[in-house]
Amino acid sequence: MNGNIFDINRFAIHDGGGIRSTLFIKGCPLNCPWCQNPEGKNKNIALWHFSNKCIKCGICMGVCPQKALTMNEKGISVDRKRCDLCGKCVDACPALALKFDARSMSVRQVIEELLADKSFYDVTNGGITLSGGEPTANPEFSLEILRECKKHGINTAMETCLYTDEKVLLKFTEVVDTFYTDIKIFNCEKHRLVIGVPNEKILNNFKALVKAGASIIVRIPLIPGFTADDQNLYNIGGFVSKVNADIPVELINFNPLAENKYAVFDFDYPVKSGTKPYPKAEMESFIDILKKSGVKKVLSGGVFR
Repeated sequence: MNGNIFDINRFAIHDGGGIRSTLFIKGCPLNCPWCQNPEGKNKNIALWHFSNKCIKCGICMGVCPQKALTMNEKGISVDRKRCDLCGKCVDACPALALKFDARSMSVRQVIEELLADKSFYDVTNGGITLSGGEPTANPEFSLEILRECKKHGINTAMETCLYTDEKVLLKFTEVVDTFYTDIKIFNCEKHRLVIGVPNEKILNNFKALVKAGASIIVRIPLIPGFTADDQNLYNIGGFVSKVNADIPVELINFNPLAENKYAVFDFDYPVKSGTKPYPKAEMESFIDILKKSGVKKVLSGGVFR
């Protein structure tokens, strides 16, 4: 059983306790315009050209058997209908301007890589975290990795957008110690317009996880113009507290570094260029809104309030 992995972040200190390894799996059913990992949206491996590295030598064009590469003012353009991912251009490029955005790995290969740091997990009460993309978009692969981790006594966590079938999600409760669940936009119609799907399934799955007794931390990414408004935060907080007021809600401050990734992948970035993270005073006001909505525990900057 194989999956497409676009990153393994070793020695991570977020997304769970202790020192961890975070596994990023390609494929996501949502289309969040601000996604921190846009290369993880599509489940398939793709070839990408980095125009900032390209020296326009044309060597890659000469070795491509499918003639899928052409030159333009930015450098190389990839015809994705022609490209068969043979990798000859990647090997030939002297400037390292062509690269696959992921690699196909078997469960055994993933586990071998994760186990290399088991001593750090053990000493620090760490473990592994599945992320993406969306782990439930490739459920059998994700579940098998988690089962193998549990066999080796490794703590497990998973980041999930909750947009999957309830039966699929509940299978993960058997092998996940902590769920980090995103609730981004509470209004269903706005959720559909911005992200591409309505949010009823997400909210119902959250209730199902709570009913199943799962350990959950709710995350709200603070995206200017999309999620970071008082009413949205109050509505999300009110929903969570009504289901279970003891569930922590974590505020994720806006991260401007994603803009560079969008430029590299030649994607349009929806947030105004130069937008900065929210200052301490505004973060405090967001915390107050969640408290007023009924949330008992707010996590911000790694500190519970």
